[in-house]
Amino acid sequence: MSYPLSQLGWDDHFVSTFRRFDRPDSEPGRVLRADRGVCTVLTATGVTRATLGGGVLLDAARDPATLPCSGDWVVLRRWPDRRTTLELVLPRRTTLIRRTADKDASGQVLAANMDTIAVVEPIHPEPDDARVERLLALAWESGADPLLVLTKSDTSADPGAIARQLGALAPGVPVLPVSVQRGEGLDRLREHVGPGRTLALLGRSGAGKSTLANALAGATVMPVQEIRDADGKGRHTTAYRNLITVPGGGAVIDTPGIRGVGLLDTGGGLDRAFADVTGLAGRCRFDDCRHEREPGCAVQAALADGSLPPRRLASWRKLRREVEVESGRRSVRLARQRRASTPPSSRRL
Repeated sequence: MSYPLSQLGWDDHFVSTFRRFDRPDSEPGRVLRADRGVCTVLTATGVTRATLGGGVLLDAARDPATLPCSGDWVVLRRWPDRRTTLELVLPRRTTLIRRTADKDASGQVLAANMDTIAVVEPIHPEPDDARVERLLALAWESGADPLLVLTKSDTSADPGAIARQLGALAPGVPVLPVSVQRGEGLDRLREHVGPGRTLALLGRSGAGKSTLANALAGATVMPVQEIRDADGKGRHTTAYRNLITVPGGGAVIDTPGIRGVGLLDTGGGLDRAFADVTGLAGRCRFDDCRHEREPGCAVQAALADGSLPPRRLASWRKLRREVEVESGRRSVRLARQRRASTPPSSRRL
């Protein structure tokens, strides 16, 4: 079996990056799934399982975010005893990363090297505005193009109206109502999964991510479960991140349902997710305006004339505070790491 890696996005950039590691016993591949210490990797000669090499483990001890994940391009090495090890993760073009629950402001990489991130939000029973805003900030920060996909559009009498309403929360982001049951909206979604392109799916459990992945793959490749009628929620059907190849080229990365998403130092992503608010803030009279009672505040003026909903501003403030706290924690962690790496003899007493 052979597989043309160019169908998955192996382009001149990655070819050039791999060239210095090219040797007779090595080959490139893309991670389909990462388990503890072992990765399933697709290479030009087929699918293989590879254990993590010493260099990868050493890098991960310093920074867990360097561990390979679905979507990574990696360098594999074949050994004479038929072992295969993953020796290197090639530099990521885009990275979807969220804050972990620990106090060190470390990050967990959910997916890598995707061209588009679809924030998947179900129309039924009711979209969660705050969750959409938070996930869009995460998607913008990744470096990929965000897309808002509204699933279960067949449950609404006017999905277009809901799409327009949520469009106000997603400046500059295409909003796409989709119904897998009726096949509506899938053709537009497939445009983001053409040859050489990768689409990552991000959303809560029961949002319909695995159903979308199956529809795009043209087969049941990910398990799905029914959701509760009362609240539209489901159990965690997908417990791992998985890259799925699509017939004709391209790939979809299905991620587990996310109950809570912590933001890291996502100032740039937050600014783009709230481009309407930051645009107003840039027109305030004073650069250090807190958008409260200052004269010449464009944000307060927009609140007064109704063009900026109070809930939207409150959401922006909440996420900004979170980013500021996490930025401070990250600075403390990096300073602690620098002190730990400094030889005792060179430290000041």
